[in-house]
Amino acid sequence: MRRGRTAAIFALALLAFSAAFAQPRPLTIAAAADLQPVLPALLQEFQSRTGIPTVAVYASSATLATQIINGGPYDLMLAADLSFPEKVIAAGLGESAKPIPYARGTLVLWARKDSPLLQGGNDPAGLSIDAMRSPDLHKLALADASHAPYGRAAMAAIAKLGLAETLKNKLAIAENIAQAAEFAESGNAQAGLISLTSALTPQLESSGSYIRLPPHCYPPILQGAVIVKGARHQAEAQRFLNFLLSPEVGKQLAARGLREP
Repeated sequence: MRRGRTAAIFALALLAFSAAFAQPRPLTIAAAADLQPVLPALLQEFQSRTGIPTVAVYASSATLATQIINGGPYDLMLAADLSFPEKVIAAGLGESAKPIPYARGTLVLWARKDSPLLQGGNDPAGLSIDAMRSPDLHKLALADASHAPYGRAAMAAIAKLGLAETLKNKLAIAENIAQAAEFAESGNAQAGLISLTSALTPQLESSGSYIRLPPHCYPPILQGAVIVKGARHQAEAQRFLNFLLSPEVGKQLAARGLREP
């Protein structure tokens, strides 16, 4: 089923950009789902500065890597870790020998303000790590560890905190980190292990509370980029990457939940 879903997403991406017969295809970025709350404003700023039309397609890093390896119409990949850009490079489809780190992600525990999990706790918002041990927690949303680096980090944190047995029948697995946030925000799960970028969106900030998981509980979420070899807009992709790595944009990323790498 996952292969079918990946193929469907890939087909939709191809359809979206096959309109190139009518107008030139824009600079196209394969972007990890954790960037969905962050990237649109940056794309708009970059386009207004440079006049370069730029669009992003959001999915899990694994899905994007598969699409690129299968000939997906992308110029630049912005993944949520280094391993999936490394797969693109190993397939001979990267312009650089290694992924270029552009940010570091943060994993948080998020719950709705009306959740019973927010009753008590040691932090000002009433949410604590102990919420994951609560009998009131029936479903904990997280991204698929085989598809999404944040899901991998979440599973590592669960193991490190000694919660694997407690939570083994309570995990609501989402395709990517954006969908995991949707599960938690909709109430289909009582809490979610999601990205800080998702938790800082206006919608989730107003409807819920979060705490950062201790950094020692999971491997660093070092996010990497690679320009696709033979892509139509390599020069433009490099300009965008330079823009993304600039100190000015780094401050914007930090305000939205992504630290410097």
